[in-house]
Amino acid sequence: MELKLKVKLLRYTPEPEKLVAAAAKLCYSAVGIDAIEEKLDDKGVERFINMLMGLGHESPVEHVSFTFGIEGVSRVLTHQLVRHRIGVSYSQQSQRYVKLDQFEYIVPHAIANLPEARNKFIEAMEKDQEYYNQLTEILYKEHVDNFIKEGKSDREAKRMAEKKAIEDARYVFPNACETKIVVTMNARALFNFFALRCCNRAQWEIRELAIGMLKEAKKVAPSLFKYCGPKCVWGECPEGNMTCGKIDEVREKFKGL
Repeated sequence: MELKLKVKLLRYTPEPEKLVAAAAKLCYSAVGIDAIEEKLDDKGVERFINMLMGLGHESPVEHVSFTFGIEGVSRVLTHQLVRHRIGVSYSQQSQRYVKLDQFEYIVPHAIANLPEARNKFIEAMEKDQEYYNQLTEILYKEHVDNFIKEGKSDREAKRMAEKKAIEDARYVFPNACETKIVVTMNARALFNFFALRCCNRAQWEIRELAIGMLKEAKKVAPSLFKYCGPKCVWGECPEGNMTCGKIDEVREKFKGL
């Protein structure tokens, strides 16, 4: 079954922008910790954040973090996502512990838009499910017999056999297989993630995810994420000869995000 991307901001550091401004205030003034949040109204917070961004002083933003619930994405995407490691934590749905009686999948846009390609793709997904079910059944029967021979009770043998069966049967699943993941990133890690993955040269699925996460983050911390997006939005394109050549279009899109 085909699914669509869903991104939800589950939790975030309370008053994230005020905390970043307070940390910055401590760096640049003689104030003590009892007074670092004094006189930090909305304008003061925005002033400190703009100063930090102008100086390129990003360490204070590491004090705040954002946790996203993500579903309707493929294992192709999460293989890329988990390459972001510093300041990031992940919890992903396991195919070892969760039996997929009907797995869901992501259809690339280029395939979805071509009827012949789409039909072939869906046929392959249905075959994968069929083979998974068959492998699970074959392995389950074998493991039940083995566990009973080892002296396990009938109930325990069946429980252990199912887990043992699906942990090997899952190898037949495709990269298109849908997965769910909870991701926590501190704001500095998000800056880097957005710079790399909102770029037109990023793979389409993780780019859609990054834009979705940026929209969610901006709802609760607009000043903090004001300058986020691909690097070309606020400066030169870093891709050199590999540029997408659409810098004006990209700038208009992200400055209005």
